[in-house]
Amino acid sequence: MVSVGVFVGLIVVVTILSKSHADRNVYPSAGVLFVHVLEREYFKGEFPPYPKAGDSSNDPITFNTNLKGYPDRPGWLRYIQRTPHSDGVLYGSPASEHMGKPTIIEITAYNKRTFETARHNLVINIMSIEEFPLPYQAEFFIKNMNVEEMLASEVLGDFLGAVKNVWQPERLNAINITSALDRGGRVPLPINDLKEGVYVMVGADVQFSSCLREVETPQNQLRCSQEMEPVISCDKKFRAQFHIDWCKISLVDITKVVPVHSNRPDAGTGVLPDIGEYNPPSESLKNRDYFADFLITLAVPSAVAMVLFIILAYSMCCRREGVQKRNMQTPDIQLVHHSSIQKSTKELRSMSKNREISWPLSTLPVFHPVSGEVVPPIHPDNYETTSMPLMQTQTNLQNQIQIPQQQSSGKWYS
Repeated sequence: MVSVGVFVGLIVVVTILSKSHADRNVYPSAGVLFVHVLEREYFKGEFPPYPKAGDSSNDPITFNTNLKGYPDRPGWLRYIQRTPHSDGVLYGSPASEHMGKPTIIEITAYNKRTFETARHNLVINIMSIEEFPLPYQAEFFIKNMNVEEMLASEVLGDFLGAVKNVWQPERLNAINITSALDRGGRVPLPINDLKEGVYVMVGADVQFSSCLREVETPQNQLRCSQEMEPVISCDKKFRAQFHIDWCKISLVDITKVVPVHSNRPDAGTGVLPDIGEYNPPSESLKNRDYFADFLITLAVPSAVAMVLFIILAYSMCCRREGVQKRNMQTPDIQLVHHSSIQKSTKELRSMSKNREISWPLSTLPVFHPVSGEVVPPIHPDNYETTSMPLMQTQTNLQNQIQIPQQQSSGKWYS
């Protein structure tokens, strides 16, 4: 048996590992951060060695974790593995209601090179802790860390050491660690080595120090509302390794928090009750008469459409008055006026076709500029005169028919 311990301040998280194929047993305390590393080196012994020497360490191995008999983990337990070439980490903060019954986590390792799997069980025995919970809890948001970096024992120890120097408590425990992505944060751009950020909650047994209370001053609250960094006197003790967003710090005194009781139903086991075997319907189906459905779907709408068509045809064809009936109902004086208007219109149209007007220039004969020959007009003699323009540029058509031409001897003739 190999014992791996993490001691930070007054935090002790003990994990008992077994190199055999038996179950692994861990004993976290309720209300204290629990961290369990799934080491790739441990699971490599379950897979056959790589043919080439020195390449076995490059096997990509991923892990799948779930509560035994269920597809997912308990609600308080989280898992993260950044790449197949890094170790996986199980972490979380068990509550006091989880004590008493061992929690069995099935861990399945997948070798992406050989497509082989290895399975082990992790038995979590949650134990109680005396004088728990710690009444004063503070949650810090660290901007320059990812959750897997913060879960490392040496990094978490450095952070709690800095908090202990600022707070000066007698007992200090890490309660929980949460990635900023689980709080609705966004994945940062892959530039300038930006990190996702992590929330770290710690608890102590003494009042908050004056340094931690500085964030609640009106001046710092105003700076936070203007998206400016507040002025904290003890920030230099963290700045060397941890960049803390002091505007997001949360200070809670659980002795003054009023508990809210809700009448929520008790959570069940998640297993459906046994209702017997499935009884499918019979294969023999009864005959059904679709004539009534036919009448309702087709016959009735067709009959209504036919009635409407008949009514429309009667109104359009059989109710026409005709020209003779219309003339009989029209006064004689109105008929005389209408007839005279029609006769006048016809007479004007006939007169407009026979009117004598001057021909436009485009209809007169012209001569060729080189040969001197007379070119016929653009429009023929039977050209529709009614389409001619009303405004003419010439007044006498007879005087413009003969166009003078020049002979070779230089004399003019008409």
